[in-house]
Amino acid sequence: MVIHAPQEEEVASLSAMAEKLKDPGFIVFALCVVGSSLVLIFAVAPRFGQKNVLVYIMICSVIGSLSVSCVKGLGIGIKELFSGTAVLKHALFWALLICLAICVSIQISYLNKALDIYNTSIVTPIYYVFFTTSVMACSAILFKEWLRMTVDGIVGTISGFLTIILGIFLLHAFKDITFNLDSLPLYLRRSPHWFPGGQQPYVALPEDDMQADERNSARGGEQKREPPK
Repeated sequence: MVIHAPQEEEVASLSAMAEKLKDPGFIVFALCVVGSSLVLIFAVAPRFGQKNVLVYIMICSVIGSLSVSCVKGLGIGIKELFSGTAVLKHALFWALLICLAICVSIQISYLNKALDIYNTSIVTPIYYVFFTTSVMACSAILFKEWLRMTVDGIVGTISGFLTIILGIFLLHAFKDITFNLDSLPLYLRRSPHWFPGGQQPYVALPEDDMQADERNSARGGEQKREPPK
């Protein structure tokens, strides 16, 4: 995914960032995010929040896409501040700061609610998938990075993203499950064809049997060392 990731467009100033934020596509996306978040918070969450894990996670994810954009803009502003530009007089800087504080507060609140109700092994992979997808969509609309990508770059990025999703799911879905030979179906445990080459695997002997084998081996060795009569 890193190899095929799109080249991010360089935004050098808050003025250039303001032009990006005024794009009609991003304005429509932001309105959809805010509208869907308000519906989820005030209409869906009180009724289904404690029954469906997706409700709280979707609130965190869609709001998170805006918070990442705010962080991007604030990073540009702080960079200009250290270079001597009067950023603190720019209204966009304070608007991004207030928006970031609101978005992060909502994310933390509803993520904590999800973690209080549901298992971490369920919340973490679902939140990762939805949050990353929302951020990628927001970045694609705001910076239009995908327009300059080739077909193999798009396929490579999507394939890498799906691989990461699958890995996160497998890590958390089977984290608390212990697999051993006894958990296999009976026909697999009895069938020698399940093992490579048709050979049965090594099975550790019980402790009593191992001690008996050691005593027999020791006796056999003593008998061999006795001189012939």
